[in-house]
Amino acid sequence: MKKWIFPFQLAIFFSLLTACEQTAQPGEQKPLLPPGISFIEAVGAQAGKTLIPYQKYKLDNGLTLLLHQDNSDPLVHVDVTYHVGSAREEPGKSGFAHFFEHMMFQGSEHVGDEQHFKIVTEAGGTMNGTTNSDRTNYFQTIPANQLEKILWLEADRMGFLLNAVTREKFEVQRETVKNERGQRIDNRPYGRLYERVSQALYPPEHPYSWPVIGYMEDLNRVNVNDLKAFFLRWYGPNNATLTIGGDINPEQTLALVAKYFAAIPSGPEVKMPEKPQITLDGDRYISMQDNVHLPLLYMTYPTVYVRHEDEAPLDLLSTILGGGKTSLLYKNLVKNQLAVQASVNHPCSELACTFNLLALPHPASGKSLADIEKIIRDTLLEFEQRGVEDDDLIKAKAQMEAGFIFGLQSVAGKVSQLAANQTFTGDANYITRDIARYAGVGKADVLRVYRRYIKDKHAVIMSIVPQGKPEAIAAADNFFPVKRNFAPASDTSAADLQLRQVSDSLDRSKIPVSGANKAVPLPKMWQQSLANGINMLGSQSLETPTTSLLLKIPAGHYFERKEKAGTAAILARMLNESTLKRSAEDMSKALQKLGSSVAISAGNHYLRININTLTKNLDATLALVDEKIRQPAFKASDFNRVKNNAIEQVINNKKDPGYLASTAYRQLLYGDNIAAIGSSGNEASLGSLALQDIKTFYQEHLKPFNAQLIIVSDRSKAQLMASLQYLENWQGKGAELALSLPLPETKTGVIYLVHKDNAPQSAIRIGKRALKLDITGEYYQSTLMNFPLGGAFNSRINLNLREDKGYTYGARSGFRGDKLSGSFTASAQVRGDVTDKSIIELVREIQTYARQGITADELAFMRNAINQKDALKYETPRAKLAFLAQILEHDLSPDFVRQREKIVSAITADDINALAKKHLKLKEMVMVVVGNSHKLKPELEALGYQVIPYEI
Repeated sequence: MKKWIFPFQLAIFFSLLTACEQTAQPGEQKPLLPPGISFIEAVGAQAGKTLIPYQKYKLDNGLTLLLHQDNSDPLVHVDVTYHVGSAREEPGKSGFAHFFEHMMFQGSEHVGDEQHFKIVTEAGGTMNGTTNSDRTNYFQTIPANQLEKILWLEADRMGFLLNAVTREKFEVQRETVKNERGQRIDNRPYGRLYERVSQALYPPEHPYSWPVIGYMEDLNRVNVNDLKAFFLRWYGPNNATLTIGGDINPEQTLALVAKYFAAIPSGPEVKMPEKPQITLDGDRYISMQDNVHLPLLYMTYPTVYVRHEDEAPLDLLSTILGGGKTSLLYKNLVKNQLAVQASVNHPCSELACTFNLLALPHPASGKSLADIEKIIRDTLLEFEQRGVEDDDLIKAKAQMEAGFIFGLQSVAGKVSQLAANQTFTGDANYITRDIARYAGVGKADVLRVYRRYIKDKHAVIMSIVPQGKPEAIAAADNFFPVKRNFAPASDTSAADLQLRQVSDSLDRSKIPVSGANKAVPLPKMWQQSLANGINMLGSQSLETPTTSLLLKIPAGHYFERKEKAGTAAILARMLNESTLKRSAEDMSKALQKLGSSVAISAGNHYLRININTLTKNLDATLALVDEKIRQPAFKASDFNRVKNNAIEQVINNKKDPGYLASTAYRQLLYGDNIAAIGSSGNEASLGSLALQDIKTFYQEHLKPFNAQLIIVSDRSKAQLMASLQYLENWQGKGAELALSLPLPETKTGVIYLVHKDNAPQSAIRIGKRALKLDITGEYYQSTLMNFPLGGAFNSRINLNLREDKGYTYGARSGFRGDKLSGSFTASAQVRGDVTDKSIIELVREIQTYARQGITADELAFMRNAINQKDALKYETPRAKLAFLAQILEHDLSPDFVRQREKIVSAITADDINALAKKHLKLKEMVMVVVGNSHKLKPELEALGYQVIPYEI
């Protein structure tokens, strides 16, 4: 089913939001504006209407400014969206927009190399950037007092970037992009699926025919001046929307925007792109062999474009056909174990949408990809005969309503919605039209779009099959993309560029000085213990009419027997199947009609039940959850399907280098112990499970005593307790956990090498067993010690391997722990040809830090970064839920946050250095490498290490 993300979701609560302070009503005098800024419109809250209040302004240079005031938390979210993505690139020059996402973080004329991340992190903020086919956005969430600093940073890279774009930076980031492609596409199972399908679906000149990340051949032939020319064409203020939301003073914010952005010159004129209709003259069959376990069939039909009048009914059609357990494809493929997975979605972009159907056949079914294709086509005919039912409309609209509300619980969510609507429609308030078009979908509309875009229409049919099994494809390839003609290396010179110079008297070399952080109040909490042993901790949050609950039952992975590993995980899946009252499909339908979600999973210590619902549907949702937990049917047919799919998933995971590395590393750290096996189990342990094992585990462990229930809701404690009275009828105490995790006799100082065929990258783990989790003790202090080594983007490890060497897309280190054990791990996924060099650098960074310790600048950076994050910790119900869960699990006083602040402020360089010497001893660490062992073994042995082949 389509994931409902802004701006295409439904809500009913925004009429509750108050208007911005500066909203101008008809006839009211508008506020005085700084020179160079014009008022466009103000949208305030209106009874009975759904909207996000905002003010809209335009700068003389074309920059659009949106302000949204929300004083509920002392933080601000800043988003700069440029209306440029891979769709604005030219054939032969792919990947430029994504490449600039990287370059925009590499410093600008007044911001030093790697300083953008450092400044934001030190300010207590978070940041990132994303690129898709149609837009690039850069965003930061920061304490409210840091707003001017962020506007200074964003303005500097908008107006002063190119002088800082050097050939050296260009070359390093080109390698980083290659690493990103290797990690996310080339070294991942099915990673090239969308790239291959797009080549077949779109004409070669269509901008969606190439991947957003680009072809590496294109990036290899261009030079730094090609990138600069692309920036000059598309990154002017007239092609950007600056959206600022949160705890702001609109008048002061306008002055700051004028100060930093008004003098930046406009770029060339930008027009909205055309949206050509894509049609196919016949079914196009394509295929590829990949390093996968399960074959895959993917069918894609071209449809419309985003916000087309037919988008909404096509979305609903995708839900009926492949949206979870109530869908037709689930019934015809997954329920009867013909497929491990089957789904349908209808993603939309600015120029085109696609209707996609996907299935992975179950090996035991004996069904080929050709068989699967026929079943899918028969399912389409079944829909045509079945038609659209009343429940289809009810479910979809309820999910949209809930998804929209939950997606906008943060300032970032509201800002992102405003920015997207403004960028693609010119109307930041487009939400009202979105709501109307989805609410207006009827049964006839869904049937109409089926007949227009799917019935008897042509598709691209992609087969991905395991290496060496070309005969397994659905049909012989009948489409072959035009061979790309790679031009010679570019000769674009600096003289070809038409630079734009900013002319003003502002001294932009000075970083704005921020005032003191606003006080961040801790969430107000209430606590209650029930007679049956459930401990409850809750907090009221009035921002949205929602309730989120987390129920943690001590029945996790560590309660299992080693030979039955995966029992808790299978139990979690079985609790999502049939109950004694209704089928899994009926249960799913009931939850969907409420717009509620219930996710059940198993961790090491707890079985976790996450519940999210609109508060008006809380009681009905809790009744369904109670039925799931206390009345599971444990049908043999459900168990066999769940178990078999879990086994196939474990086998399929072995094609992923990260999974292989983590699995081998865990085994080496814990030896012959339940902790050495992942919570999902392995082939042997899952294969040994019988339904009675699941029933016995459920009967012994799924009890309320010592369970923890954490709640964040707009309801009061008294109201919630009335809804939770039914829990008193649940009785019982589960078996106590009796587990010790002794250190195994694993040989250290050697490299354990796991083979992966034709791996373009290598996954590396270096680490050891370490401290158990504590909240204010040595474990916490050790996480502070690690921060400059590998705990931030600007850490030594990441700057070395990613920014200086271009070996990886990202490298890190950190401590992890629980009540029984802990570990320290340094990790990276690197280019295969620099595996040995990467290990040298990782070892050098760890040893140097242990020997020489932290610098004064690093200590100050760590203190500021950690202690200024408070505003971000409790904003959303989800964040509050995690905070309360930590308090309840570890029996903390809420002021542990203040204790941590004192620790961060008081810890000295000597304290840090002593911890580094104690915990960063290379001779105690194991090393795991996953890659092409035939090539890597001699290279690693040349480093002086004993290399031990290791099998998973």
